[in-house]
Amino acid sequence: MTYRTRINYTAHQKAEIWDRWRRGESLNAIGRTFDRPSSSIFNLLAPTGGIRPPPRKRSTSSLTLYEREEISRGLVADLSLRVIATQLGRAPSTISREVKRNGGCDKYRATQADQAAWDRAHRPKPCKLAGSPPLQRIVARKLRLLWSPKQIAGWLKRRYPGDQTKQVSHETLYRSLFVQSRGVLKKELQQYLRSQRAIRRSRHASLKGNGLGQITNAISIRERPASVEDRAVPGHWEGDLIAGSKNSYIATLVERHTRYVMLAKVKNKDTESVVTALIKQSKKLPTELYKSLTWDRGSELASHQRFNLVTDIKVYFCDPQSPWQRGSNENTNRLLRQYFPKGTDLSVHSQTKLSAVARQLNERPRETLGFETPAERFNACVASTG
Repeated sequence: MTYRTRINYTAHQKAEIWDRWRRGESLNAIGRTFDRPSSSIFNLLAPTGGIRPPPRKRSTSSLTLYEREEISRGLVADLSLRVIATQLGRAPSTISREVKRNGGCDKYRATQADQAAWDRAHRPKPCKLAGSPPLQRIVARKLRLLWSPKQIAGWLKRRYPGDQTKQVSHETLYRSLFVQSRGVLKKELQQYLRSQRAIRRSRHASLKGNGLGQITNAISIRERPASVEDRAVPGHWEGDLIAGSKNSYIATLVERHTRYVMLAKVKNKDTESVVTALIKQSKKLPTELYKSLTWDRGSELASHQRFNLVTDIKVYFCDPQSPWQRGSNENTNRLLRQYFPKGTDLSVHSQTKLSAVARQLNERPRETLGFETPAERFNACVASTG
């Protein structure tokens, strides 16, 4: 058996790997470029959690190699540290510390001192969370409630306006979770993130869409009024099914204006069961807050005309291969996989359980709502209709 020699990536190769990862290429695709297994690429990305480390650069206030060489020459010429400092325009204490930490006057070497300073500067600096255990506890508690880092950061800004000690950016939270050298938040808190990946993935990575079926007498989304498109008024919903094992499904509904979520238990995917469940769910809302429903072209809504006849709710269908036209619903379905993982039997969950999950989602702050919650926005709409 032949073994490949261990590859040490050059700075240029590392930069190319990070560029490709940022563009959304898979580990396998990047590995093929360098004729290496995906594990080799993963091992390069994993220490920083898939987050590209910033390029290293020297501080403008640090001593340069030229200055260190001048220090060395001055020591050889038996000049005092104060005289050397004056020649370089530096404080005497700066020169004194530099010489002392690098072997003293007799053993000081400019090149070695410069390399040692570069190595010392590589030590990771503590992040904001490291110095605030109370803030760590708040963040950990919200993560366990399945809040995203962006939701936590936005909520902190609303909850503690003007108090920078209790605010932290979502990027700091991600780095505290994924960058191994930080170790501020416990690694097991990663399990509460929506994605269970070991490293962060590029926002440009592709996502697969759902299959589409044939619908007769379908009204195209292109005929939907502009007021629905720009989310100007409440009462317009997006819907879909999420699937589980044993032919089990849950109907998911999201109100476009407020991002309010409702979940409905369905017996199976046949159009009779789905439409019946949607009709039952529609009766829980004032008519002013349920005016239209946008769905994909799945066969489960083949009986959309019966739904419209019973509820007087208009149904619009997305274009083929265009799940982004139901963006709020697609995003919600990804959130729901935290509660209902793929491959599990969804039929075991009662309507009470589904309503509890929807309530938890509706009580999470949303960036698109200025970090208000969907429940707050939707309840305001309900009050205005009353």
